[in-house]
Amino acid sequence: MLNYIWAFMILVGVVYGAFTGKMAEVTSAALDSAGDAVSLCITMIGVMALWVGLMEIAQKSGLIAKLTRGIQPFISFLFPRIPKGHPAREYIATNLIANVLGLGWACTPAGLRAMEELAKLEAERGTPGYASAGEGILGDGKKKQNKAGKDGGELPVATNGKGGRVASNEMCTFLILNISSLQLIPVNMIAYRQQYGSVNPAGIIAPAIVATAVSTGVAVVYCKVKDRRRRA
Repeated sequence: MLNYIWAFMILVGVVYGAFTGKMAEVTSAALDSAGDAVSLCITMIGVMALWVGLMEIAQKSGLIAKLTRGIQPFISFLFPRIPKGHPAREYIATNLIANVLGLGWACTPAGLRAMEELAKLEAERGTPGYASAGEGILGDGKKKQNKAGKDGGELPVATNGKGGRVASNEMCTFLILNISSLQLIPVNMIAYRQQYGSVNPAGIIAPAIVATAVSTGVAVVYCKVKDRRRRA
C-alpha cells in the first residue's frame, strides 16, 4: 500500500510540475532530496553504530541482565501464561529495554527471537495449528508440525482460513506493547532534528516521554481488558 501511495505522490508532483511549467524546480528538488537522503543515511549509520555498540557493552557488562531481572514482575503481569525461566521472557525484556532507550535497531533482533520462542511455547503446549519448534514462525504457513496431537496425528499449522497464521494472545500483547513502547530517549527523532538544523534537537524528549507513556498505558489496559474478555 505504501508503494502505491508514494508512487501516486510522485506522479502528482511530476504532472503538476509539467502543467505549471515548473519541471526544472521538480528536477532540482528531486536531486537535492536524493543528496539529503544519502547524508541522512550516513548520519543514522553513525548513530546506530554508537547506540548498538553501547547496548552490546551494557549486555556484556551484565547491566542488561540486571535490568531484565528488575522488570520480570512487569513481564509476569503482562504475560502470566509464560512460565518463569522461559527464554521468551528474556527476549521480551531485552526488547522492551531497548525500546525504552530509543534503540529501535537493537530491539528488532530480540523481538524476532521473542516471537520465535512464543511460537515454540505454543507448540510445546500442543496448541493446534502452531509450527513445531524447529520451524519457528517464519515458515510458509503450509507445513505441518512434527509434534503429535492427542490422537497421535500431526497438528496442522494455525491459519485464519486463508492460509495465514493466527497469532497467540502473548504474541499480540507483545506486538502491541512493542509498538506503543515508552521511550525515555528518542534517539531517531533527535538525530533527525539535528540533521535538519534544529536549534534544540533534544527538545523533543519531554513530549516524547509524555506521548509514549500515555500510549504504553493505553496499550497495557487494552491488552489486559482483551485478555480478560478472552478468558470469560
